[in-house]
Amino acid sequence: MNLLIKSAKIIDPGNGLDGQVKDVLVRDGQISAIADALEPENAKVIQADDLHVSIGWLDIGVQTGDPGYEHRENFESLGVAAVVGGYTAISCQPNTSPVVQTKSDVLYVRNNALGQVVDFLPMGAITHDIKGKEITEMIDMSVAGAVAFTDGKHPIQHPGIMLRALQYVKTFDGLIINQPQDETIAKGGQMHEGLVSTSLGLKGIPALAESLMVQRDLQLLEYTDSRLHLSNITTATAVELIREAKSKGLKISAGVSINNLIYTDQDLQSFNSNLKLSPPLRSQEDQKALIKGVLDGTIDTITTNHVPVEEEGKKLEFAYADFGAIGLETIYSLYVRHLADTIPLEVFISKIAHQARQVLGQEIPVLEEGQAANLTVFTPTTTWKYETNTVRSRSYNSPLIGEELQGRVVAVVNKNLSYILPGL
Repeated sequence: MNLLIKSAKIIDPGNGLDGQVKDVLVRDGQISAIADALEPENAKVIQADDLHVSIGWLDIGVQTGDPGYEHRENFESLGVAAVVGGYTAISCQPNTSPVVQTKSDVLYVRNNALGQVVDFLPMGAITHDIKGKEITEMIDMSVAGAVAFTDGKHPIQHPGIMLRALQYVKTFDGLIINQPQDETIAKGGQMHEGLVSTSLGLKGIPALAESLMVQRDLQLLEYTDSRLHLSNITTATAVELIREAKSKGLKISAGVSINNLIYTDQDLQSFNSNLKLSPPLRSQEDQKALIKGVLDGTIDTITTNHVPVEEEGKKLEFAYADFGAIGLETIYSLYVRHLADTIPLEVFISKIAHQARQVLGQEIPVLEEGQAANLTVFTPTTTWKYETNTVRSRSYNSPLIGEELQGRVVAVVNKNLSYILPGL
């Protein structure tokens, strides 16, 4: 399908067209023209108030349910949720059943996710069955197409295993991703340890559980001279440690969930189980440090931390509910509501598009004539209601269901495939 995006403000830092309002014509999967007042020429016209266009977005660390937990999420539902949220690529956690830990497992993800608008980038497990004891054959998985290696929501607890993993991937310039949390300190915790957890009578997860592991991982990284990404950091101490490591020239990058940029432990006073997240929501002081880290470049990426959970895992007393929330479909609306006055749009787009690809070593699309079309089209003014019957994920564990939102993705283009918001 040929598409004409009318009067869209280009958001592409470093591009000479950044900030300009132009028409963008996509023909046969390529950007054929960027100019003023282009004619449709048998193209589907995409037009809305205050339209913006950027390169396609990429989310790091999305949880799928396939294989093994398809009732939570399968490749089709995940792909649809991703494009509705503005993504043209997602990297998938290996925490499935069976775990993605061999060449054939990586190929299973790649082959079964073909034909969708969104590209699926599988990540392989660091250890067998994500038990943290025995290193997997990461070279084989890399050859098969794994873009990074992680045990996902199971942080590597043993320092010797983390050391050997960093040494292993260095041989092929691979990337280790760890979500830092010392389980011997965090075990049994339900939320951030602080005044709120005490007042609610819930066992807390100390900030120390994160900062200790961050410090450990950075020391191991310096020793091995390898590559490491710390995902979903939540504490002010972690931000400062990563900032210092970057000043020393270590090959370190870091990501933060948008949830930790907009919510704090104060939001749990209603016992909303859809805000019971891993890692947990932290204090307002931590939140301020995270935002500062995004603005000064200490934090490289912003993620959705998309973790689908079936109803039976969430409609329980808070202490017994599973951790996790879906978020692919609503990240831009959350940005408009909570962060637009704090984090410039260009910075936000850079974190979820350009720098996300840099972290994974992926080619960054180019918004220029003659280049393959990899685009996200969105508007900050459109209002819409996020309701159960419009959720594209197979799970409904979102704190936003039933709310009126502002800011919406209206189209996604990935070469010859596209998604267009119904009604345009």
